[in-house]
This record gives sequence, C-alpha cells and structure tokens, in this order.
Amino acid sequence: MANWEYKVAYVDFRGRISSEGAEYIRQGGEHRTGFVRGYLDKLGEDGWELTGMLPLLRPESSYFVMKRKREKSAGAEAAQG
Repeated sequence: MANWEYKVAYVDFRGRISSEGAEYIRQGGEHRTGFVRGYLDKLGEDGWELTGMLPLLRPESSYFVMKRKREKSAGAEAAQG
C-alpha cells in the first residue's frame, strides 16, 4: 500500500501563494495564470500532483491540495525486511 505525503497551498490569483511558511509573490507584468502555472510546474518537477481545490468565499482565492508518494526511509525498509 502506498504512503502519501500532502502539501496545502493558499493561492490568491491576484498575486500571492503561501505554503508551509513560504511566500511566493507575482512579479510585475507576470500574468496571474502564468504565475500559478509556474508554481504548479515546479511542484510537479518535485513529484507533487494537484489532487483538489477548495475555492474560498473570495473568488480569486483557493486552497490547493497536492500529494506525492512518500519516500521510504532506510530504517523503515530494514524493519520490513
């Protein structure tokens, strides 16, 4: 059975993404959708997959939920084998 780890990001399409204490701010002239796509592309390179979105009362803001397979630690493999 696969073990997953999760990441939640607050996405404000007006120009701010916040996830686990890290802030990403849209640069002047950068398109809103390009800003968010670039963030998701980087997470995809790191193995994260977008699994859900929770729109907030403000139409420009949502929570994005991502997951990826958790890497097994060496200690966990030794305990299984």
